[in-house]
Amino acid sequence: MGHGWGGRGGRPQVDQPPADDAAAWLSGRLPDWFTGPAEVTVDREEILIVGTLPDLPGEFADEADRAAAEEGRISRWREQTRDERIDIARQAEHRYRRKVAWGARQGGTEELFTTLSVPVMTRLRQPERKVLDTLVAAGVARSRSEALAWAVRLVGEHADTWLAELRDAMSKVDDLRAQGPDLG
Repeated sequence: MGHGWGGRGGRPQVDQPPADDAAAWLSGRLPDWFTGPAEVTVDREEILIVGTLPDLPGEFADEADRAAAEEGRISRWREQTRDERIDIARQAEHRYRRKVAWGARQGGTEELFTTLSVPVMTRLRQPERKVLDTLVAAGVARSRSEALAWAVRLVGEHADTWLAELRDAMSKVDDLRAQGPDLG
């Protein structure tokens, strides 16, 4: 069976390689762009690499000036590192068969770029749709899709510990499956 995207819902095929070592591989591959190790997040479709840039020198008149300077520094870093980031992304995409996205953090500003927006098929009943429509009507979101993304982020922020425990438990189940008999 070939590699890549296939099957229903555009999901990667089962033979996609694990990316358990992606953070370690990237720590050895990335130049010294960041003040510490890059934050590497992996899912079925994408590897996201976000790093913190060195502090900006000098003082700023107010928070608006500081935020503008941070945005400018991230923009400059993005342009200056583009060719090297593309090269690293190609290598990682070949190795892990996932798209690579980048981001940078400067002070209180974080910007993600080249990230995937993956459609998620779901069937919602009227009560769930009413929740999304309320968020749209209140101006919290511009569309049902944006409202759903907002709700998922909110749950993620408030259930971090529980989600981390759940991911850990799922990882243990995957390990046990790998140790089981080969039925193929």
